[in-house]
Amino acid sequence: MNTRQDQLQAIDRLLTIMDELREKCPWDKKQTLQTLRHLTIEETYELGDAILDNNLEEVKKELGDLLLHIVFYSKIGSETSDFDIADVANGISEKLIHRHPHIYGDVKVENEEEVKQNWEKLKLKEGKKSVLEGVPKSLPALVKASRIQDKVAGVGFDWEEPQQVFEKLQEELGELQVEVDKQDHDKMEAEFGDVLFSMINYARFLKINPEDALERTNKKFIKRFQYLEAKSKDLGKPLSDMTLAEMDVFWEEAKKA
Repeated sequence: MNTRQDQLQAIDRLLTIMDELREKCPWDKKQTLQTLRHLTIEETYELGDAILDNNLEEVKKELGDLLLHIVFYSKIGSETSDFDIADVANGISEKLIHRHPHIYGDVKVENEEEVKQNWEKLKLKEGKKSVLEGVPKSLPALVKASRIQDKVAGVGFDWEEPQQVFEKLQEELGELQVEVDKQDHDKMEAEFGDVLFSMINYARFLKINPEDALERTNKKFIKRFQYLEAKSKDLGKPLSDMTLAEMDVFWEEAKKA
């Protein structure tokens, strides 16, 4: 692997290239924090895909794309004298030191859970009025639910055993069925949300990332359905003309493939 000096030189090279692009490239010159935002979100999801696929070559490439965005934002910030890459790096360094008193101070912790609890207490001491202030409003609902549960658990608002969470999930499923029987759509939606929230909470107790789990299932379904489409094409018979029984044969084949 590269030495620390090589790593620093690589970062310096990227900063120099960013300076040149911002000065000379028509596209790069026009970009703002706002125009880059959606691109950064897209790059983050692409990194997530690469991680789920365990494609380390793609992980490296996508990390490079995200690093470019960080450098880009920092360059824009320097042009208005608000911040530069050094401010960004120093800011996160100071935060890490402050948030890890068990490493850089005299606080003692026994395990990961105590680290997380201390983390949330420190945030409140920093002036936050709620432990939930750190949950971005624009997060997708599934990810947001997971982060909410992590945050409140960090200050002790949590179940004690996984079985309790599972029983709560069963309770919520029963309440959903009651509203389904009544066909009250608004209440059905509310109860369905409760079921999902409980499922995400149960996943946390099982040490499962619900976003990763669902995305793995998405990928699995896509792969199997595309196998089904390929077989349909080989037969010269559109899927819309196939019976469910016929499609199920190929679906089972896809599961074994």
